[in-house]
Amino acid sequence: MLQRIYYLAAVFVLGLLFAAPARAGEVKQINGAGATFPYPIYSAWAKAYEAKTGIRLNYQSIGSGGGIKQIKSKTVDFGASDAPMKPSELEKYGLIQWPQIMGGVVPVVNLPGLKPGGLRLDGRTLADIFLGHIRKWNDPAIAALNPGLDLPDMRITVVHRADGSGTTFIFTSYLAKVSDTWRSKVGNAKAVSWPTGIGGKGNEGVASYVKRIKGGIGYVEYAYAVQNRMQYALMKNREGHFVAPTVESFQAAAAGADWAHAKGYYLILTDQPGAESWPITGASFILVYADANKPERTRAVLKFFDWAFHHGQKMAIDLHYVPMPDKIVKMVERTWTERIRDPKGAPVWK
Repeated sequence: MLQRIYYLAAVFVLGLLFAAPARAGEVKQINGAGATFPYPIYSAWAKAYEAKTGIRLNYQSIGSGGGIKQIKSKTVDFGASDAPMKPSELEKYGLIQWPQIMGGVVPVVNLPGLKPGGLRLDGRTLADIFLGHIRKWNDPAIAALNPGLDLPDMRITVVHRADGSGTTFIFTSYLAKVSDTWRSKVGNAKAVSWPTGIGGKGNEGVASYVKRIKGGIGYVEYAYAVQNRMQYALMKNREGHFVAPTVESFQAAAAGADWAHAKGYYLILTDQPGAESWPITGASFILVYADANKPERTRAVLKFFDWAFHHGQKMAIDLHYVPMPDKIVKMVERTWTERIRDPKGAPVWK
């Protein structure tokens, strides 16, 4: 009897030893960090993907700067940023990036009695507000854009991002294109030296501050404005039309995007031509290493985002994002096959 117990114990231990490699290579959770801009859609995709596959996405919505920092330090499986890395930076760190989703950044305000879309702004006026040159809501420059609107004699409180942010990169990219003063004094980056205002962490923090502060104005990804039922401004676009932030106006801005000739997919979508174009449109990008030291984990990341490309379009539109066009998806998948390799030099994605 004792010999049989030893025999069964030995068989059990051997079974564990032989099974261990299979379990070690099985990815049950993928880890990412970065942009808050796409967080609502990544959360929706993650929930649906886990229900289908059992694989969980752990995504830290910490801002684009944090996402880039974490992928550089290899503490996550992928980074996410709304500010694309330049081709020279990608090469320096051995990274691959691709656009995963597109959407719009919108000015949000807190004014008594105002309906969403009830305020009109143009680029120069918006820049002057964030420069601190326009300090009251009944300033003549704002009044000229809003004839008939009863603007209050109320102090403007600017709310901006306190963290390194791709949403800030998109927003300041637009301001730098429409205002010479902004371009020369502040510039375009994930983090800038703000001339005025208070800082909130993440899109969530900016939305929260603007909702609490009477007379506040900030900028958030459109899904946050909708989810928080916030007042937003119409914007005068490059063609001189006042447009609302919608999936259609984001699509109009993205329509002329020439991804095929954008090295490393480095492309900025702000202030695009088109009568219906929303002027503060941007893409959000994913970052992984070209040399995949843990190919099974990189493959799991690619599987998730490939599933999102092909099965997450409706969820994206429902949350007011713009899915990537099919021709761009095919281009991205080709990049995965050609550029991302395992330690033996074989393609991680086939």
